[in-house]
Amino acid sequence: MIKIYRTDNRVIGEEHAFEPGSWIQLTDPSLDEIELISKKFDIDIADVRAAMDADESSRVEIEDDYTLILVDVPVVEIRNEQKAYTAIPLGILLLDDYLVTICAEETPVLQYFINSTVREFSTKKQMRFVYQILYRTCMVYQLYLRTIDKTRTEIEERAQEDVKEEDLIMLHELESNLVYFATSLRANGAVIDRLSRYSRVRQFPEDKDLLDDVKVENGQAIEMTVIYRDIIHGTRELLSNMIDIRLNNVMKYLAAITIVMAIPNIISGFYGMNVASKWVPLQSTPFGFTIICVATVVVCVIVLKVLKKKQML
Repeated sequence: MIKIYRTDNRVIGEEHAFEPGSWIQLTDPSLDEIELISKKFDIDIADVRAAMDADESSRVEIEDDYTLILVDVPVVEIRNEQKAYTAIPLGILLLDDYLVTICAEETPVLQYFINSTVREFSTKKQMRFVYQILYRTCMVYQLYLRTIDKTRTEIEERAQEDVKEEDLIMLHELESNLVYFATSLRANGAVIDRLSRYSRVRQFPEDKDLLDDVKVENGQAIEMTVIYRDIIHGTRELLSNMIDIRLNNVMKYLAAITIVMAIPNIISGFYGMNVASKWVPLQSTPFGFTIICVATVVVCVIVLKVLKKKQML
């Protein structure tokens, strides 16, 4: 899908033709749309399609007539019937009078601009637009990172009552998401450093300040990722240890019950042996069976108290 936007008097509007100073947005474009953009602006079709490959790495490629910028942007996806986070490539093509973005799916990073929630936004100021996209990318990363940490906190609070295997799986999934984020953010950091030396397109003084803000926010997102990953790793180990402890307690409890239940079995086993009745204790004593039962109960109670004192119950 191709959409064309242009700002006039700081108000963004959708256009129906390729006008100079426009932003051309390609979202999950078809092959025909990719070929159209490639031929219209004389761009290598491989560069237009680069953002459609999920394995493409973030980079900056400077050609004679255009510049390709590839960065990773965060998105939400459903994985194993659970909401998960990952990063996909976003391609930015800088031309003389146009800026083209290519992405395999809708991303909240670009929605900020379409919804006119970004101040000082103009499709005509290309480098500032690029820096604003990178800045919003960092903000979305941080938003998702806080959401991940909130999910971890909920799992940790719920685990105080009952630890489930699903919680461990969820923590593992969150930790995997942070690994993707860390890799993408570091790659984006390399692109930001490369852009700080970029001088082909005219830049305004305030653009340098915006680029500095992008560097700070990207570094903060990397730091948050590392911290949250360490916390989740510790939480996962804690829950795993709690499951082991509870399993040990159950096994200890069952072992104690087995010991107590063995006492009546032992006594009944002695009385069931094939020996002469005259050798069986209390065989001729009135209420002999009752005495044996009471004695068995007394012994079991004593054993229970001993086991409780040993903290096995």
